[in-house]
Amino acid sequence: MLTKRVIPCLDVAGGRVVKGVRFEQLRDAGDPAGAAEAYAAAGADEVVFLDITASAEGRSTFLDTVRATADRLFIPLTVGGGVSRIEHFRDLLEAGADKVALNTAAVENPALVRSAAEHYGAQCVVAAVDTRRDHRGWRVYTHGGKRATDLEAVAWCQELMALGAGEILLTSMDQDGTREGFDCELIRAVTDRVHVPVIASGGAGRPEHFVAALQAGASAVLAASLFHFNQLTIGQVKDAMAVAGLPVREI
Repeated sequence: MLTKRVIPCLDVAGGRVVKGVRFEQLRDAGDPAGAAEAYAAAGADEVVFLDITASAEGRSTFLDTVRATADRLFIPLTVGGGVSRIEHFRDLLEAGADKVALNTAAVENPALVRSAAEHYGAQCVVAAVDTRRDHRGWRVYTHGGKRATDLEAVAWCQELMALGAGEILLTSMDQDGTREGFDCELIRAVTDRVHVPVIASGGAGRPEHFVAALQAGASAVLAASLFHFNQLTIGQVKDAMAVAGLPVREI
């Protein structure tokens, strides 16, 4: 049985790790490379690096920051932010990323997902889906959560899988930074309809929240501020997972 993964997320703006609430009120949380190295030593299974202002600013991810981060890691690194062309996949993979995440570009140009999967393999393609509840379910947002689309999140995840995405990074904007728990209803709705791994993101506050998200069908759980500000350790999360009977990689 595959182990369930615990993944710290580095939301990066201006070359620094930042964290806010519901994608707003960002505050500094340190250096990406140093944070990634510390997380690896603490037992993280992977690290996600998201340049959260790249799409909104119309630029690609800062490659020097990615290289510096990758050079200090011996666990998988996923990088996203401003990915809009197949060349961006090449650049990020050459800079040391193991996987590349895209959100805005997938919505604007779905063919890029298929092209990237054909060129580099589905295992390299992580489709990030930022979503907020509305009257019809969950609406997809782009540009770092700033622009609403007409897409419904569950159907969009199914389409992304069909296009070739090997993994879905699913973020509840309603829960992001609240520490009230993941949106397990959303997780179940998506994992019931896709057969690629789903990373649950948005809302972690206590170890049992991670357990609940994994029991709802997620293959991995992601958090940022809890880990960044030392309010919870990866070890505490993994201990709770083990007690719940979930398969976990020992630290």
